[in-house]
Amino acid sequence: MNKELIEALEILEREKNISKAAMLEAIENSLLTACKNHFGRADNIRVNIDPDTGDFSVIADKEVVEEVTEPAVQISIADAKMIDPNYEAGDVVQIPVESKSFGRIATQNAKNVILQKIREEERKVLYNDWYALEKDIVPGIVQRTFGKNISINLGKVDAILSESEQIRGEVLKPNDRVRVYVLEVKDTSKGPRISVSRSHPDLVKRLFELEVAEVRDGTVEIKAIAREAGSRTKIAVKSNDPNVDPVGACVGINGARVNSVVRELKNEKIDVINWDDNAAFLIENALSPAKVIFVVADEEAREAQVIVPDYQLSLAIGKEGQNARLAAKLTGYKIDIKSESQAREMGLFDELGLEGQMEEGVYESYDDDQEGYGEGAPEDYQEGYSEYQDEYQNDYQEGYSDYQDQ
Repeated sequence: MNKELIEALEILEREKNISKAAMLEAIENSLLTACKNHFGRADNIRVNIDPDTGDFSVIADKEVVEEVTEPAVQISIADAKMIDPNYEAGDVVQIPVESKSFGRIATQNAKNVILQKIREEERKVLYNDWYALEKDIVPGIVQRTFGKNISINLGKVDAILSESEQIRGEVLKPNDRVRVYVLEVKDTSKGPRISVSRSHPDLVKRLFELEVAEVRDGTVEIKAIAREAGSRTKIAVKSNDPNVDPVGACVGINGARVNSVVRELKNEKIDVINWDDNAAFLIENALSPAKVIFVVADEEAREAQVIVPDYQLSLAIGKEGQNARLAAKLTGYKIDIKSESQAREMGLFDELGLEGQMEEGVYESYDDDQEGYGEGAPEDYQEGYSEYQDEYQNDYQEGYSDYQDQ
């Protein structure tokens, strides 16, 4: 070996991230393998390689004996004394081994050992690199479909996007560029096997980390996410800086930040709400854009009773119950939603001690044909209805998604 080989190993280290030390170890093992194939054994042989110059030596330790029965590990007294007259029976002589004397088969086997080591190190490096990216998002290019699964090229490796991890209704075509969430990385004999997802809730979290600097640096914290991929996501955020509005930071000017995430998710609606340590307030926020009259939360049972104005009941429940279902996932509470009329019929106002605090019949004057409440409604609810109408029209400016389909 020489410096040219060392330079080649250094190039291999830079290009494929395979350490020079690992390759030198592979060369040592290959020489030992060649010795074993040539001499029949190699337990008495040592290989020394200088990592700077590439110079190497192969040394065989042989015992001095009167009569040689195993030439691989023994040397006669006569031959030993030719090396050094002071050798006696029982001494150990270090004999240099000339690798040039190895046969063709031994040399080929040594070469195979080196190549195998290179492949193993490449696979190990690739696995370690991707294992470090587990639970993160990476860009990829759609390659092809096989059955209902999709192959995504991630650069040096391909990943599998299974049917269960795809966004419902999303059609991916070859050469489409997408971001995927790395679910799991397994080490196999053929290299890392990577499973990815487009439907995992943490995909939304990672996308916000990319788009929102305040989330990335920890100023704004994403406390909870509830997602129905392809349809709608609710995300609860909290600010660790009293001067930073968490919803505004995530939404961005004119909805620029949240719209970037929405486009990546093929127009999936995203609601950004304020996190609150008080369960009742959190549930109220989670049910937005619906307005809530009252919330009673049982922390032990993880159940909540919610009362909403009559005209807000369908909005609070959402299409096919989606709004209530996502609110329940987001908060971890089982939520029972009642309209004001239903609550009165069931006697919930008396049961909850609210009857004396609210004017009976206040909302009965609300008319579907009117633009708001009748004159008998409290002023704050009249204003609240007007605010809701503005939010309904201006979507992201107030931190909400587009609710026009509701």
